[in-house]
Amino acid sequence: MSGIQMDAFEDLLPPERRPPLSAAELLAELHRWADAGWLRHLDHMFARFVHELSPHDPAPVLAAAALLVHMEGRGHTCLVVEEAVLRLEELTGWSGPTLEAWRAIATRLPRSAADWQAALRASPMIDDGQPLAVTVPDDDAQTGAPQGAAPMVLHGGRLYLRRHWIDEQRVARQVRSRVAAPAAVDEGAARRWLDALFDASSEGAAFDWQKFACAVALRSRMSVITGGPGTGKTYTAARLLALLWAMDPAPERLRIALAAPTGKAAARLKQSIASALVDLQSRVGDALALTEWASHLESARTLHSLLGARPDTRRLQRDAAHPLDVDVLLVDEASMVHLEMMASLLDALPPGARIVLLGDKDQLASVEAGAVLGDLCRGAEHGHYDAETARYAEVVTGQALPPGFARGGPALAQQTVMLRESRRFDGPIGRLAMAVNEGDGARAASLLRTPAAEGVLAWPGHANAQVAVQLAAAGYRPFLDLLGQRPEDAGHAAWAHAVLTAFDRFRLLCAVREGDWGVEGLNAAVQRALAADGALAPRGEWFEGRPVMVTRNIASAGVYNGDIGIALRAPGTSGAIRVYFLDGDDVRSIGVSRLPDVETAFAMTVHKSQGSEFEHTVLVLPEAPSRVLTRELVYTGITRARKRFTLVTGRERAFAEALGERTRRFSGLLEALEGPSG
Repeated sequence: MSGIQMDAFEDLLPPERRPPLSAAELLAELHRWADAGWLRHLDHMFARFVHELSPHDPAPVLAAAALLVHMEGRGHTCLVVEEAVLRLEELTGWSGPTLEAWRAIATRLPRSAADWQAALRASPMIDDGQPLAVTVPDDDAQTGAPQGAAPMVLHGGRLYLRRHWIDEQRVARQVRSRVAAPAAVDEGAARRWLDALFDASSEGAAFDWQKFACAVALRSRMSVITGGPGTGKTYTAARLLALLWAMDPAPERLRIALAAPTGKAAARLKQSIASALVDLQSRVGDALALTEWASHLESARTLHSLLGARPDTRRLQRDAAHPLDVDVLLVDEASMVHLEMMASLLDALPPGARIVLLGDKDQLASVEAGAVLGDLCRGAEHGHYDAETARYAEVVTGQALPPGFARGGPALAQQTVMLRESRRFDGPIGRLAMAVNEGDGARAASLLRTPAAEGVLAWPGHANAQVAVQLAAAGYRPFLDLLGQRPEDAGHAAWAHAVLTAFDRFRLLCAVREGDWGVEGLNAAVQRALAADGALAPRGEWFEGRPVMVTRNIASAGVYNGDIGIALRAPGTSGAIRVYFLDGDDVRSIGVSRLPDVETAFAMTVHKSQGSEFEHTVLVLPEAPSRVLTRELVYTGITRARKRFTLVTGRERAFAEALGERTRRFSGLLEALEGPSG
């Protein structure tokens, strides 16, 4: 009987009598899926790699390997075997021909999670991850895995790539160690300084979560402060620095570093901290030399810069053997820090140093694998503080924890504080962000369609992509007008600063990259529209007024992935095109020949916008359904807007559908945190 006839015959058999799928058949099917665009070729090639190293492994092992890498590409650090068996369609978002193809082969693969796990455990390409590898990496992959170790790990029903397994264990071990035993605190001195830095508590006053956050951060080598926009995370961090200086016997020698995942976020962190410290000086008077100490703070750096990223390698200059020279490290926008970076950061921190993570747990997680801040802040809205934390809080802050938050919890919960009152987002944008975060689509839509003062919120309804282009042409008009006002050489730096600042007042944010509704299509359309209007004169790749985003870390040039600059003519007779970047209150420029990896940035993805704010933000949701449209994406887009927010959608239902989808990332970090300390 021919192969085709045999296939037809097998299709007539009930599922339980169909022969198991062979490894060769599965690999051929995966190859076909990759060619059709249903999987990445990387997913298929990893399964083939496993087969070449272990040719006797059955089809379930190869299928799991391909799915594992596929899910890693979606930000998951592992594949939960039971979830994959029971809810694969939901996890992958497969539909149509892809789903039909999967269902066709699924009848010839194991039916239960137990059978899948049995097949995986039998493979020499998979082990249980024990013993854990050393923490100091010694190869370019930065896994620290011993030679000969299997490339995958099956632990607790989760299948990992080994490097993600080791990164997860590194993070868990560091966190457990740092929060295990609170340090001794002079509670009387802490109370006096906290009352000096914050308004003294009065009976019946609302609980001051910012004051409480400073108190708990004082007693541990690790703390997490989370909260939405306007809740005062950097305001709180500035007061924490003042508290640490006040409580330190030699404050002038305290080594403090500020860092964030992107250059824009780092610049904003330094400006916010410095401004808050200057304002705080008048409150504390001569008791603390805050202005002087603030002037000695180094500029905030990107995490890649802080750890010493090297080109074309994942190795970093700073690690456990070559630790950072810091006593206190503040990391802002921690939701953007992926698992591997967090593992590297914690390993590079001296054992006695203090780290404070600041971020919004409800924002989008990193594009890369892991959602570390979300895992660390799981349940933060409920507090879960124990009796000792409640006692300590009342003694050093003068306020009693609300009873609903003092019900006991793990050690990490005692060092995690959620700030709950937004002082900036209490208007229409704040109400919209809250409705979106709660998944209340009806209320969010009503807010968008209700006329607000000066058009703070707007939703034109069903639109085409040209609406977004027209909004961009109007939004960028102040920046474009300044382009035509280039002064003499003496005023060039101030003019460049004004151009960059004006450009940053408006931005188009996209959910996707490709298509008319994506970054690529809208960047091209906006540039054409501005050229047709005479506002720009594009000639070749580089022209004055071209905004660009750096897409790869270029440490030698001092720019990093996500930094945004504008191409302008340099002063002098040559008038060469250089790219100018904001550097606090100053500007710096780099020759275009040193920036091979950039893209035009009239529009950018919501992911890339994290750490930035704009006076007017236009969020563009595409016509076609997409798995990236989630509640977290919409919330993040809205909270990039300071004064105005506009939603442009190609399909009315896109907004409601996005609010109904939650981002979920699989990891085992919470379970790993329950392991032994040390």
